[in-house]
Amino acid sequence: MTQRAAFLDTPLLAPGITRFWMIRHALVEENARAKLYGSLDVPLCPESLVAQVPMYQALAARLPRDAAWVVTPLSRTQRTAQAIQEAGYPRTEWSVEAGLIEQSMGDYHGLEHHRLPERLEMPAHPFWPMAAEEVPPGGESMVQVLERVGETLERLADTHDGRDIVIVSHGGAIRAATAHALGVDAETSLRFSVQNLSLTILERHPTAWRVVTVNELQGF
Repeated sequence: MTQRAAFLDTPLLAPGITRFWMIRHALVEENARAKLYGSLDVPLCPESLVAQVPMYQALAARLPRDAAWVVTPLSRTQRTAQAIQEAGYPRTEWSVEAGLIEQSMGDYHGLEHHRLPERLEMPAHPFWPMAAEEVPPGGESMVQVLERVGETLERLADTHDGRDIVIVSHGGAIRAATAHALGVDAETSLRFSVQNLSLTILERHPTAWRVVTVNELQGF
């Protein structure tokens, strides 16, 4: 598939439709991955930034031109957005949206993964460090994340009605966004696989949300 064909395989927007192109940030560095980092600001893995250049190039070709760009306050989303633009997407300013940040683990931030289970009040989710309803001390539950992300998406869709919006965000926030689009609960949202540098496309239509793709990977 040529780069031009990759860009064209998602149809142009009709009036009243807002399309979200949600990308999970690149892999963080090894020491950070050994612990719960949640909404902490941790750096990306420098080796992966070099090794995954083909993925950045493929994303740069896949994403729509003339889109609004949104990142979170954490540097790993902003560095990922920068890498995509450096790989071939026209330089575009972005806005920073705190409502799309990763789940806050509160007092559990920095905890080694194997030490978490003894702190939890309920069994962890099979695909997430804790249950969707678990509220870490000083943090937030995935139920709260889903509410926060849903409100943010609706506001962004109102602000950018009829446009494409590229969002570089986090695994938990993208799971929550997909759940919001489908109208499912937070526990179900944690069953979605959202890998680093994957693309999830959601659309808000005048009367309903639509999921176009989840966890689409480019550049392989």
